[in-house]
Amino acid sequence: MLLHWHRRDLRTRDNRSLARAASTDEPVVSLFVFDPGVLEHASPIRVACLLEALDGLRSWYRDHGSDLLVARGDPSDSLPRIAAEYDVDTVTWNENYSGLARERDRAVTAALEDASVSPETTHDAILHEPGSITPNQGEHYSVFSYFWKKWRDREKETPFEAPGGDDLAAVTGDALPSLSDLGFDEPEATPPTVTQQAARERVASFCSGPIYRYDERRDYPAAGATSRLSVHYKWGTIGPREVYAATERAAERAETDDDRDGVTAFQRQLAFREFYAHVLSFNPEIVTENFSGYDHEIEWRNDPDEFDAWKNGETGYPIVDAGMRQLRAEGWVHNRVRMIVAAFLTKDLLIDWRKGYDWYRRQLADHDTANDVGGWQWAASTGMDAQPYFRVFNPTKQCREYDPDGEYVRRYVPELEDASTDEIHDWPTLTDEQRAAAAADYPAPIVDHGRRRELAIETFERARGDEN
Repeated sequence: MLLHWHRRDLRTRDNRSLARAASTDEPVVSLFVFDPGVLEHASPIRVACLLEALDGLRSWYRDHGSDLLVARGDPSDSLPRIAAEYDVDTVTWNENYSGLARERDRAVTAALEDASVSPETTHDAILHEPGSITPNQGEHYSVFSYFWKKWRDREKETPFEAPGGDDLAAVTGDALPSLSDLGFDEPEATPPTVTQQAARERVASFCSGPIYRYDERRDYPAAGATSRLSVHYKWGTIGPREVYAATERAAERAETDDDRDGVTAFQRQLAFREFYAHVLSFNPEIVTENFSGYDHEIEWRNDPDEFDAWKNGETGYPIVDAGMRQLRAEGWVHNRVRMIVAAFLTKDLLIDWRKGYDWYRRQLADHDTANDVGGWQWAASTGMDAQPYFRVFNPTKQCREYDPDGEYVRRYVPELEDASTDEIHDWPTLTDEQRAAAAADYPAPIVDHGRRRELAIETFERARGDEN
């Protein structure tokens, strides 16, 4: 008998390791382990999503004459014990690329080998394994445009089929724990639906139309033009090959060059996720350290009151506050807005990107270490292929350009529902009297962007060691 260890691959179709296990002559039993070493980095909304995804996965196994085994504890203890209980000689799983995951895998591998059980790991989470797209010198690309050129030209595998009922062992698993059983409260935000079926429906809906306008509409948060697949990538309720195959079918159906440009723009974002995964795989320390070095420490201000205002969506910059309130309400934020709020925190407030990353890590349903670290370090001008430190986002200009009608702001900042669009866009430059008349309950800006922009540039120049 073979044991497949599900981790962030909570699906049965397009699951490389599971498909390989099912291709043998031995019956496969599947397992998920609630690892306290992983749960200590989790949050209520992500655990709620995890439990829903596991419930859907368990239902699939039961519909096919099997079940999903569930264990709690250190996988180094759980996996050898369950392997012995079910007379398993091989345990399979799909690799993850964070430092935490690799450390855990090394410990599990050693424990299984000590128990005379063979571990078999497989690359699965992204289309191209870290180390497979490399420059002439070095282990990985640090500039995305070069990575993208090679990524898009590489052949992509077709999706793997799900195992059949005859491939699976007839077992009975225990009940899933609840949030409270695992030590978590109910999430503040409303969790999205995270199941294999929901993922496929979202892919089908997106690729049937919105993908063709993705290039021109994706930066407008009120437009609803993004795929909203990130939470499914997080939990692996859909596989990367299945998503890519759907985009290729959409490209074949494209009727115009603009349609094809939309598909290409979305595929470019898929490549961005893989770029960050490659970088993290070779640089696990970037979760806590700057990727790009400076001659001196960056003099972060880290004002606690300003940090609280940012977290609570009370900075007086409407699009920043809308984004932070969307985060609390939904556990998700539009990507353009993620960049705006991250730039505001790290440049206007000069608060360390690690504080922002940690807050988002706790709030996001779709938190992905590689993608989120990459995004935060990009905004902070400390990362790979990052925003130059002297290009500081103007949140007022960003609001006017990407929320031209104020629709997104009004959706998440009810104090501004009755304000005119001009008042929303001009809020930081209105007089106190004008702000009181337009929206008395909404705060004035906590900082002056022009002054803070100059301070940020000076701070980063000192860190660079530039002479004044």
